[in-house]
Amino acid sequence: MTESSNEKLLDSLLKLQEKQRLEFSIHIENQPFVLNDALIEKSSTPVTSPTLRGGVYFSDTYVYKIKGVVSDSTIIPLLSKTMLGPNTEFSDILVNTSAIIDSNKADISLHTNLTNSIQSSSKIELNLIILRAEKNSIESDV
Repeated sequence: MTESSNEKLLDSLLKLQEKQRLEFSIHIENQPFVLNDALIEKSSTPVTSPTLRGGVYFSDTYVYKIKGVVSDSTIIPLLSKTMLGPNTEFSDILVNTSAIIDSNKADISLHTNLTNSIQSSSKIELNLIILRAEKNSIESDV
């Protein structure tokens, strides 16, 4: 998917979530978890031009993010394997949803990196940066 079509898909999801609640699932090491209260945002970054930060990852002048909550505590040991810090590289985390875009029902996959998590006794709040989005149309003229 090209940069512009990736951005177009993410902008479509931003507008769509204003009108309806989208259901998301998150997949780490092929284990699915429900991602509750998920919200996609587009925000600016502190860089003034696209750059490679620390020789580790690329940063543009804006970034798409998704925030959400997982109530299943079995995700906790898997999270440490995905973050930069304990590891030398980020691991991609797949976030999936379905939506009707341009009159077609589509499965949408968001490839993300975990930037931080906040744990409490009953939930884990996740903040992820969206690297790219993929759309797979599954029905026409819905």
